[in-house]
Amino acid sequence: MSPQAWTMAKQRAEELRQLLERHRGDRQLIILQDFPDPDALSSAWTYKLIAQQFDIHSDIVYAGTLSHQENIALVKLAGLPAQRWAVQSVKDRGLSAYQGCVFVDNQGTTTQLLHLVQQARLPIVAVIDHHTSQGSLQAEFVDLRPQTRATATIFTQYLQAGLLKFDSSNSEHVKCATALMHGLRSDTNRLMQAQEEDFIAAGYLSRFYDAQLLNSVLQASRSKRVMDVIERSLRNRVVRNSFSIAGVGYLRYDDRDAIPQAADFLVTEENVHTAVVYGIVHDEDEDLEVVIGSLRTSKITLDPDEFIKEALGQDTDGRFFGGGRSMAGGFEIPIGFLSGFNESSDYTRLKWEVFDAQIKQKLLRLVNPEDGVIGNI
Repeated sequence: MSPQAWTMAKQRAEELRQLLERHRGDRQLIILQDFPDPDALSSAWTYKLIAQQFDIHSDIVYAGTLSHQENIALVKLAGLPAQRWAVQSVKDRGLSAYQGCVFVDNQGTTTQLLHLVQQARLPIVAVIDHHTSQGSLQAEFVDLRPQTRATATIFTQYLQAGLLKFDSSNSEHVKCATALMHGLRSDTNRLMQAQEEDFIAAGYLSRFYDAQLLNSVLQASRSKRVMDVIERSLRNRVVRNSFSIAGVGYLRYDDRDAIPQAADFLVTEENVHTAVVYGIVHDEDEDLEVVIGSLRTSKITLDPDEFIKEALGQDTDGRFFGGGRSMAGGFEIPIGFLSGFNESSDYTRLKWEVFDAQIKQKLLRLVNPEDGVIGNI
């Protein structure tokens, strides 16, 4: 890490310290994406611990669910204090107890809670993320580093700059360091895509983390439902120009994380450098449906952020349906008027066929503009 980069990192840490000092004694919400990953969970926990040094009480919340087996294991085994807040429950309880909110590892585009925060006119205190700027949130403090591989790296640099001194005899610090190591490892593909700053951060965390706890998290088993989705993606995949594209149909809301796991699996196939897997995720209780997709690539010259934005475009408010970072990306497309349960199985099948064909067409237009036919392998 160059002296200039480290000076910049320390400067951002000092700006965060000043921000927290201004908000001493507040109560804040730390808002994660609807389906938080290890990077988001660990970074949010670190913010919570740092904020405690300034007498700031904060709650880590997400509106969706934890469905990836490693995320569930991380929260349970480490005792990570994240809470699921269903949208309706937030409407019922209100947000009057909080003086501000913080977005960690997201910029509001992947959480259902943003609209409620805006309705309540809750001030946005900070946005800290490593994804490309979405340009939609105005916050008192913004630290966006799209060239950094993981938000966990950003928060580890805050620790290195002295915002909080980890103590290896403090079990909460040890568990948080373990979570950060997992988040950093996860977003750098087991450090294979790590940069110098990530290795430096990992070296710092190595003094505090619990290797046995991390190993227990990593050994969490895949559920049968995840295996079923992977099998579906194999059966339905279309391969063009080393791209593997698979629609997996309808999934329960709780199984949403099976989609990126299927993409992780498909990209390992011989002569495939990029995999895109998508499906319609539905919540039976809330009558919610949305198309969820994940992209994984091993091709260095392919920018997932540019690819997804060019392929799928924007909604009527000018927000892109998805984006990405190095080697990975994702998208969410609301179904809108067509959303919801219908007793007719023919209707359900037709709805999937329409969305499946439309998404494949948009992706294949970039993969091979001359290929106007969507067929099987």
